[in-house]
Amino acid sequence: MSDAIKSAGQSLINGSTGKNTDVPALVAAIVNARVAGLNAVNSAKQKTSTSQLTAVGSLKSVMSLLQSSLAALSDGTALSAVTAKADGKGLTATAGKGATTGSYAIQVTNIATSQSITSGAFGAKDALGTGTLKLSVGGSDVSIKIDSSNNTLSGIAAAINSAAGNPGVSATVITGTDGAHLVLHSSTTGVANGISLEVTPTGSDDNTGLLKLNVSSSTSTVDPSDPSKTVAPYTTIETSANWKQTAAGKDALLTVAGTEVSSPSNSVTSAIAGLSINLSSESVGTTQTLSITSDTTAQQTSIKAFVTAYNNFVGMAASLTSFDKSQPKGSQGGPLLGDSMMNTVKNALATLIAKGVPTAAGETKGMANLGSIGIELKQDGTLKIDDTALNAALTNKPGTVNALFNSSTGLGAEMNKTLTTFLKKDGLLDARTTSINKDLDNIKVQGTKLDAFATQLTNSYNAQFTALNTLMAHMSSNASYLTALFGGANSAGALAGNKG
Repeated sequence: MSDAIKSAGQSLINGSTGKNTDVPALVAAIVNARVAGLNAVNSAKQKTSTSQLTAVGSLKSVMSLLQSSLAALSDGTALSAVTAKADGKGLTATAGKGATTGSYAIQVTNIATSQSITSGAFGAKDALGTGTLKLSVGGSDVSIKIDSSNNTLSGIAAAINSAAGNPGVSATVITGTDGAHLVLHSSTTGVANGISLEVTPTGSDDNTGLLKLNVSSSTSTVDPSDPSKTVAPYTTIETSANWKQTAAGKDALLTVAGTEVSSPSNSVTSAIAGLSINLSSESVGTTQTLSITSDTTAQQTSIKAFVTAYNNFVGMAASLTSFDKSQPKGSQGGPLLGDSMMNTVKNALATLIAKGVPTAAGETKGMANLGSIGIELKQDGTLKIDDTALNAALTNKPGTVNALFNSSTGLGAEMNKTLTTFLKKDGLLDARTTSINKDLDNIKVQGTKLDAFATQLTNSYNAQFTALNTLMAHMSSNASYLTALFGGANSAGALAGNKG
């Protein structure tokens, strides 16, 4: 019997002997005795379900990371990674998706340049009139209003630089011994990106020279040093303009494996699939070799990321299903120990990780698994990489490595599909989460019902014991009155002298 119940019993005895009964304490003790066990069961259920919900969330997290580590392996991106290197100067290359191994002879005749033009001289503070400037580069243009607030050369430069929709032209003013010059520079390389400026003055007069800013760019192939010869296309401006070209816009020109290639940019992406060739200087008459080789370092990194992610899953699964008899009873098992969902996931992935696939064509015929490429499956279910063996497999047996991860029947692709099935909306983990949340909702409802039941008991017992307390007090008062009249064990009552 609990101390609270003993105290309550003593309270009743006190009431019967004329002492006040502590009704609240008595009621609290009785109600607690009725509902404590039920509350304990409900709290234990809530603790278990909450722990399971957290466990499923943790499991889902490591499984999602495992799937992410597989993405580049199962779609072939990681295992087809290549690296590009040129043996000369002024040429680099970056390999991307779609690039394949190979070696290419490259000559760079021109690098792409952008056009710069400089106007004739003006007075630095001269007002050049008002009107509209239509600035064009390639197929883009913008109209800029020139009025009395910005019609000096510096004002026009500022208006060009701040114009919304500027097609890629920067403007500066350079002041020399002959006056101030407006300099325009195209930020875009290539022969097609010459600068044109069309002036429309306000009214019919242009007394101050705004029309002198008219200029139109075109393309020429005439060799400036020998008009009888032709050269690669470059930008030029009409000779009658009040401008001079200080730098011509040109396309990059190069030969790749004997094929002529042109590009408006020094980042050439059209020559070799999956490869960006970056030019910084010309090498006329000099042939460079661009080599594209398998990037085994990047491939190893991707495989190691997968192994780490899989080992994290195995470790998490082991923790969630562990049993430690040294712990207190009720805390010995992991939150998903014996859970059918957990067992389904563990068994499915463990089966796939041990899966074998046929070796690639051209390689030793047989079956290959992770062990064939230097990845050992340990007794505890984790994976261990032999770096030397893995590197050898990537170098000498790339087809087999690819088959293991990238084939539609390989473990990489199948594991990705299996994880998708488990992790998708309304999949196995989603269904388990929904089920646990329903359990928690039911536990909450049960807790509310228990609170209501406790309140009902408290009110009922309060009423009963308050009435009992009142009755006992009344009986005690009556007993005192009778004792006063007739006497008791230790006293004579007021009527004692009338005894016959």
